[in-house]
Formats: sequence, structure tokens, C-alpha cells
Amino acid sequence: MSRAPERADRVERGAVSAFLAVDSGGSGVRVAVGVPGTDRTAEASTREPVRTSEHGIDPAHLMTQVAPLARTLATEVGADRIAWAVVGAAGFASLGDALRAELPGALARELGVGTVALAADAVTAYVGALGPRPGAVLAAGTGLIAVGTDLTDWRRADGWGHLLGDCGGGAWIGRAGLDAALRAYDGRDGGSAALLECATERFGAMAELPARIYPRSDRAAVLASFAPAVGECAAHDPIAAGILRTAARHLAESAAAVCPAEGEPEVALTGGLFRLGAPLLAPLREELAKRLPHATSVPAEGDPLRGAVRLAADLAAGRCDVPIAPTMLHVVTISAD
Repeated sequence: MSRAPERADRVERGAVSAFLAVDSGGSGVRVAVGVPGTDRTAEASTREPVRTSEHGIDPAHLMTQVAPLARTLATEVGADRIAWAVVGAAGFASLGDALRAELPGALARELGVGTVALAADAVTAYVGALGPRPGAVLAAGTGLIAVGTDLTDWRRADGWGHLLGDCGGGAWIGRAGLDAALRAYDGRDGGSAALLECATERFGAMAELPARIYPRSDRAAVLASFAPAVGECAAHDPIAAGILRTAARHLAESAAAVCPAEGEPEVALTGGLFRLGAPLLAPLREELAKRLPHATSVPAEGDPLRGAVRLAADLAAGRCDVPIAPTMLHVVTISAD
């Protein structure tokens, strides 16, 4: 069992302390505030993804979204102070340096937080889906990351972002669908008339598509918004069906790369991508059975926000039952002055 640092939270006698749980992803930020040991929990969200720069994920931009919601939710649950915080962020493993350096101090100054855990969104997805059990989780929404653990260390695969990876994720599928639409528009091999029709309906004239996508800071989310169209076309369009079969292969490859090779690990799926349903899930189940015959597929218990809530409740109890590692789950105790 991994132990969190000893708590250094100092609260006034009789004050009600709450935890903050954050899930920051490619489509926005979700926030929950709750009082440990009670059912008093409130949630809110934004639709604006947190910015990234050459310095990584922008902690100031994250705080501008999280802090007002956290204060409102704390009042809603009757808390006087937020003492513990867990922030799960997409890209944290690769782009988390600024968050590690600046976010704990910002949370302490603005919200009075004493213990902070910064996590890759894959870790919060894992804890939400499986809890403290060995296995692997595929977290697929706008992006894609696989994470696995034997409860002594973490393994991750992909999660490299929509320009370099996230193979099989929502942006990957959406981009592949738009590629097939543009091929049909040009008259090239591999084009799909069905996807061209959907793309024209969704985005307008194909000649204007680059100008509608390239300048967008949220282009990964824009690409992922076309993934449902690929799913809808798959039943009658072989090109769309082939895109989803390839996506399933990529997903299963990532799961196999991180799943413990020994024992009886569990594999779970979490994230909005799997709402595409059978056109993606059927080939994915086949690929998982082929690559991980020793693992058991189980339904996810909850989503990444539930995972952040679970980690925050554990921090409030002074414990952590999953591995602590700098780029995956980083825990900081802030001493009060």
C-alpha cells in the first residue's frame, strides 16, 4: 500500500472541511466538492478545455475555471474550507511540469488547500473504473490513454495527444472519418460518400474545412465531434466500419502494453468514446480477447471524476491505495504558515 504524506491541514475547531475533485480533459473541466464521510457532494462543469503552451498545461487558466466553481460548491455542501484537492488532468504525464510547480501553491492561496494530489487523467480514470485492483483501463474520449498497474507501479501507453498519438481515440476516429470524406470529395481511392455527406452537413463546404479546423485551439475536440458520424455510418458504409476496426486494434494494443502479465487482472473501458456502441465495441472485444486471454473484462464502476473523488476521500483519510509516482500521481502536503 502506498502512503500519502502525513496531513498538515489545520482547521478551526468545529469547521467543516471539504475535498475538491477535478477532471480536466479535452472537452472541458468537471469539478466536485464533497464533505468526507457524508453524502454531501455537489458538481459543476465548464466546456472550455484548459490551455497548454510550451510550458505545458496552464495552471493559471485551470485555476480561473476551478476556483469560482469550488467556492460555489463548497457553499452548497456547507463547507467552511477545502482542505484536500485531487486534480486529474489530460496530458499531465507529459505536460505537467507547470502544474507540479505552481498549482499546489495556487490551491493553497486561493482555497486554503493543505494536501494536493495531481494525477494523470488516466490514473483518475483507472481509480474510477477499477479502484485499487490490478488490471488495465482504456480511457477514451477526445484522446486515448491506457494505464495499468500491479499496485506497485504504473504503466501507461499512448496519451501522446492528437498530433502524435491517441490512436483509436475520438479525435483519431474523427480525423480518419474526415480523411475519408476528403478522399471522396477529391475522387481519390479510399473515399466514403456517406462520410462526405455527413461532413458537409456538419462542417459546410469541404473546401473551407481547413480554415474551420486548423486555427482552432480546441481542434482535437472538433475532430472528435465527427467520431459519432463515423459510428453511425459504420452499419452501412465499409470505409467507416474499417476505421472503427482499426481503432479497435489500436485500443487493444495499448491495453495489452500496460496490463499485468501475471495473475488475474481486470480490464475496463471508460470515457465517452464508448458511447459509439457496437460498431466499436464488438471489434474491440474481439481484439482484447485475442491479446489478453488471461484478463477479465469488467464494467467500469465509475468515470474519471468518480476516481478523483475516491482519491480525494482517501487523502482526507490519510491514505492512498494506488502507487504514487511523480508523472502519474504526485502528492504534496503544504505546510501552513
